Amino acid sequence: MRELAQLALDEAVAAGASYADARAVLDETESLSVQDQRVEGVGRQASRGVGVRVLVDGSWGFAGTARLDREAVLSAARTAVAVARASATAQRRAVRLAPVDVATGTYVTPHDTDPLDVALEDKLELLLAATAAAASVDGLTFAKASQDTWKSTKWFVSSEGADLHQTLLQIGGGVECVAVGEHEVQTRSFPNSFRGYCGTGGWEDIVALDLAAQAPRYAEEAVALLTAPELPSHTGTLVLDGSQVALQVHESVGHPLELDRVLRYEAAFAGTSWVGLDDVGRLRYGSPLVNFTLDTTTPKGMGTYGYDDEGTPAGRHPLVVDGVLCDFLTSRETAPAVSDDTRSNGTMRADSWGTIPLIRMTNIHLEPGEGTLDELLSDTGDGIYMATNRSWSIDDRRLNFQFGCEVAYEITGGRLGRLYRNPTYAGRTPQFWGSCDAIAGRDAWVVYGTPNCGKGQPTQVARVAHGAAPTRFRNVEMGVR
Repeated sequence: MRELAQLALDEAVAAGASYADARAVLDETESLSVQDQRVEGVGRQASRGVGVRVLVDGSWGFAGTARLDREAVLSAARTAVAVARASATAQRRAVRLAPVDVATGTYVTPHDTDPLDVALEDKLELLLAATAAAASVDGLTFAKASQDTWKSTKWFVSSEGADLHQTLLQIGGGVECVAVGEHEVQTRSFPNSFRGYCGTGGWEDIVALDLAAQAPRYAEEAVALLTAPELPSHTGTLVLDGSQVALQVHESVGHPLELDRVLRYEAAFAGTSWVGLDDVGRLRYGSPLVNFTLDTTTPKGMGTYGYDDEGTPAGRHPLVVDGVLCDFLTSRETAPAVSDDTRSNGTMRADSWGTIPLIRMTNIHLEPGEGTLDELLSDTGDGIYMATNRSWSIDDRRLNFQFGCEVAYEITGGRLGRLYRNPTYAGRTPQFWGSCDAIAGRDAWVVYGTPNCGKGQPTQVARVAHGAAPTRFRNVEMGVR
């Protein structure tokens, strides 16, 4: 595969590319699903090919091929150059790439056991044990459990001398407990909604979830929600659990800080951003407690890797410091729009060998504060605690939003009390983050993975992560209908 990537690179340069890179990729995926004691789905697939990206006369060209013979690879390289030449005829401004520290090397996701090496029977046994445990709860209608594996092996070479080999192993697993009443359907998910836990690592991380031991508690909550009252509409104090904070970061921080959105490259499909280029250093994104960081080195994060898909090494970069915007998610092409000396912070990714890399969220974290969740609640007085995302809606500038959660609890005198069903809250991004007045500490901080972030036209799907801890917000509109 590396030899094919090098062949494509050499042909692209010979055909006239001023810059070229080639990615040879083998993607392997497996998805397992059970409902109650039935196996509902077992899917496993693989895809491999070579993608070639080139610059000619300051314009991009891209082509890919799944035919891994010499002539097909050479043809793809020549096609990429032809596309770039055609693009140059409609060029508005020439692409200028920020410099990069040219890298050579190997990166492998830290793990003990590759899930693809584990017997199918063992994986299904774990899932069936989880649904059986959930089914022991009276009143539960059914339970589902799932396990996913995504494995990507990449070879990257560039005309600047980059030569990289990466194996990225990402995993997911969880259980979903569903209770159906006369007029209600209620769900409680562990350890998160949308395929449960998602991160980088090995089979050992799925085993450590102990799904069978955790399932009954969430089944009981699903049943209890059928008769719980709906959260009344009001404005008050809101505490979000870490998983919901993670989704809030994803939608109202990660996406609007993607520089291609800010520059309106994504306006036709994904949207733009409420943030502008000249906001760096002066825009108050949140309260002084709020610090957001891009970190592609985070252990277990779904956005963790050695290098992005244009060869930029992984690293840690502040985005918002003490509530003030200081950077965007950038690429080698977009970074010079911030300043002449700005470099890419390594967020370019493609979801396959057949797609061109885009700026994508990686690991975007809300940095922890101090104290435990109990201490945060004790200091809250009265309010509402919401957990686990159920729905989301946000405008194309990522400014106005409304989210729903699976469950809410009344906070009375600093303690969790009455259960509520179908809770929602709404707000505007800067005012919402500006109302943040407490974040739990490092011991409550968890990295939550998102396996289905969509962007681009045609759509690409990326897997990303967000570190977060329970967080408190004041004067929030809740119970929105």
